[in-house]
This record gives sequence, C-alpha cells and structure tokens, in this order.
Amino acid sequence: MNTRKNLAAAVVAATMMLSVSGMASAGTFHFTGNIANHNDVITTSFTLDADATDVRVWTDSFQSATNFDPITALWNASTGELIAQNDDNASVNPATQTWFDSGFSLASLAAGDYLFTVATFANFAPGPNIANGFAYDNDAPIPLAVWCQPASHCDMGTYWSVWLDGVDRADPPNPTPEPASLALFGLALAGLALRHKRS
Repeated sequence: MNTRKNLAAAVVAATMMLSVSGMASAGTFHFTGNIANHNDVITTSFTLDADATDVRVWTDSFQSATNFDPITALWNASTGELIAQNDDNASVNPATQTWFDSGFSLASLAAGDYLFTVATFANFAPGPNIANGFAYDNDAPIPLAVWCQPASHCDMGTYWSVWLDGVDRADPPNPTPEPASLALFGLALAGLALRHKRS
C-alpha cells in the first residue's frame, strides 16, 4: 500500500514539475511574409504567462535598403494602450538588423497579452491607443512596389521579418484590414448574429 502511495506521489510530483517547466518555456518566434500596400499593418500577438525580463521584439527585414523602412509599435492587447513606438533601432539584434530596422529590448514586461505592429514609414500611430489607428488608414491602398515615401524610398521590397524573444506564445501575424474592410467584416458578423437569432 505504501508503495502505491509513494508511486502516486512521485507521479503527481513529476506532473507538477512538467507543468511548472512548461509554464516557464519562454522562447523565440520568427514570422515572415510580404506586405502588399503602403497602409497595411502587420500585427503579431504574443503572451507572457508571468512577468518577464529581457523581452525583445524586432524586425530585421530592411536588409540595407532592400525592403521597406519599418516602423514598429508595442501595444497592450487588453487595453489597446500604446507602450512604445520606434522608427529606427538596429541595436536589438545587431547581428542581423541594418540601419532602418527597429524594435524594442525591454528589461521587464508584465504578464499579459501584447501586440507588436510593423508599418511602413511614415505610417505612425498618431494616438495613445490602437483604436486611434494609423496615419495612412484613410488613404486608398497603394501597392508598396510602386509607392514612394519620401522620394528617396522608391522601389521598396515588400518582405517583412518579425522576431519575438522571451515570450511564451505568439500567433502568426496578418495584415490589419483597412477601415472599409473592417466595416464590411462587422456587417457580416451582424448578419450572422441576426441569422442565428432567427433560427
């Protein structure tokens, strides 16, 4: 009987150790893709299960003017609050970044859900909340391959690369739809809700 209790206690202890080690499994995530238009915004969501130190999020796709000049921003996903915004910071990972790449190296970040956005220069976030949108939200989309902003930034490549280091989970990013697309999406959801209610 004692042998069974000891075995059961050992199994519970091993399971708890696996759970604890699983919770502390912060890692590195890398996503890549191509941005289509000058006002698209690449949004990557990530989670910290516990307060963390040495969290880094960055781009390394500028590749010495091969691709577009990225602007990055970090947001609290729960409140939408802008934590930081950056145009040029190639010091997050100097081994792969070139001069117009950007991102953040954070000594500490509280547990929670976050968004890391990448936009083209100069599509800055004008307000303190992601609900305020971005500078080019109301522009008609212009394919990035033919867009010039400023004049010296012509014939830009569309490739983007996002890295997140020291986070627990991350979801592959998708370009943020333009406001008109968001409105159509909202109407579609309302239609589905109404249809479900009538059923």
